[in-house]
Amino acid sequence: MSPNNVTPIRFDDRVAIVTGAGGGLGRAYARALAERGARVVVNDLGCARDGAGDARDSADTVVAEIRAAGGQAVANYDSVATPEGGAQIVQTALQAFGRVDILINNAGIIRDKTFPKMTPEMWQQVVAAHLNGAYHVTHPTFLTMRDQNYGRIVFTTSSAGLFGNFGQTNYGAAKMGLVGFMHCLKLEGERYNINVNCVAPLAFTRINAEIIPENLQASLKPEYVAPLVLYLCARECSVSGNIYNAAMGYFSRTALVTSPTVQISAPGKIPTVEEIHRHWNSIDAVGDQVFNDAVSALFAMTPSERNEESG
Repeated sequence: MSPNNVTPIRFDDRVAIVTGAGGGLGRAYARALAERGARVVVNDLGCARDGAGDARDSADTVVAEIRAAGGQAVANYDSVATPEGGAQIVQTALQAFGRVDILINNAGIIRDKTFPKMTPEMWQQVVAAHLNGAYHVTHPTFLTMRDQNYGRIVFTTSSAGLFGNFGQTNYGAAKMGLVGFMHCLKLEGERYNINVNCVAPLAFTRINAEIIPENLQASLKPEYVAPLVLYLCARECSVSGNIYNAAMGYFSRTALVTSPTVQISAPGKIPTVEEIHRHWNSIDAVGDQVFNDAVSALFAMTPSERNEESG
């Protein structure tokens, strides 16, 4: 027991894949998991923040750090941006350790530009790294987790997707796409004891090094985010389908909420545009209903029709 009489959370019998683990947040996750007993696949292509280059030394360095501290880790240098790369990342874990229990989808790049200057290449590269990349690694991982009836998957979203950020339409779209990915996958994972969640981290890394003021860099260490992500990866954590914010030791949850529905015309009568305008304040009001799936949301949006059918 710990001094607070809380059983320490350990990962001694677990195997974790962390993509983009050669630095920043991924490095912090990989090292923290290894410190608590996990065997870790440190994936990193070794590219710059815009996706250029492929230096392998970043993954090797993190593996060496883990081993020097007494942990177990292997490096993988494949790109998440291709199906073949994703499959090989998972195969690395299976060959080295025989299973996969944890997947943290952390790899990504940025190609920021205002929308009029956003080229198809910039859009496609960012979506390929974040959204497609998460699919490429998660799909073979999910199959393995399904067969062993256990798994923990974490997607990395962003406030740029949840709330918007100037000059990041490609990044924001990809990051919000991961939220939809998570919401659907959580439903398929339920029967196999696979939990799927999202984290929206804020930390000082090479991706945002040019925009984080120097006086905030120490407070925005990736290590402040790692405890939340590790908890989402733990067997002790039972939540699935949620979005969590993490920065500087502060944590909170973000959720998609819906207000109560407003019926503005008689059943069977199509409302007019003018009626929409007249009732706009009620329609536009922010509510606090949170739904577990699309079917629940659909039924909640048509209460009168359900009541008629039940009567």
